[in-house]
Amino acid sequence: MNRTALITGANKGIGYEIARQLAEHGFTVLVGARDPKRGETAVAKLRAGGADARFVPLDVTDAQSVAAAAAAVEAEFGALDVLVNNAGIAGAFEGDGKPSTTTLGTLREVFETNVFGVVAVTNAMLPLLRRAPAARIVNVSSEVGSLTMATDPTGPMWPMAAIPYPTSKTALNMITAQYAKELWDTPIRVNAVNPGYTATDFNGHSGFRTAAQGAEPIVAVLTGPAGGPSGQFTGHLWGEPGGVEYGPLPW
Repeated sequence: MNRTALITGANKGIGYEIARQLAEHGFTVLVGARDPKRGETAVAKLRAGGADARFVPLDVTDAQSVAAAAAAVEAEFGALDVLVNNAGIAGAFEGDGKPSTTTLGTLREVFETNVFGVVAVTNAMLPLLRRAPAARIVNVSSEVGSLTMATDPTGPMWPMAAIPYPTSKTALNMITAQYAKELWDTPIRVNAVNPGYTATDFNGHSGFRTAAQGAEPIVAVLTGPAGGPSGQFTGHLWGEPGGVEYGPLPW
């Protein structure tokens, strides 16, 4: 049975790698991207590697774009097996980057994509996900959104003191939990997954993990056995003793 997966922000970085790896698992991958040229270029590259890939114009901050994307998926496929809310932005760096120099304009901009965009896309795609036998939603989160890790003076997140991106991922984690509760008695599984500190354009390629490695825990959740967990925050574990690489993260 052919399965379809829509990945937002899939024209590069982790999103592209998620699409590529899901295609290797037999999915038809729908590359959501704001920029048509970049989206089509990514699809051409995926197809050259043997993937069944399609471009879906999608700006998660634009209600008309989100509605059009849902209509396009419905018209061609009738249902959706996987939704990966991957699109995200870090926001402008202001002053010294500390909370006291954050502007509301930057905060609103980051939340439009990382938080409101996720709700908009999920709600638009949910009717299609309900039509699939056992759909899955993954929200690409981050360890910087963990309240436990952020407030641990001995942990790797302690040096970071910023508002826009970390708080957007904290909000995303709660969004994940709330959708999981609503859909608890359905076959739809909803989880947040941390790719880890991955080298992409997002962070000036400063991360210590490759985009392919960043996609691994996400694809693992999406391709695991039917009836898997829901409402969990899992993924790469930074600084975990004993060489443990993946597992549950603290909220």
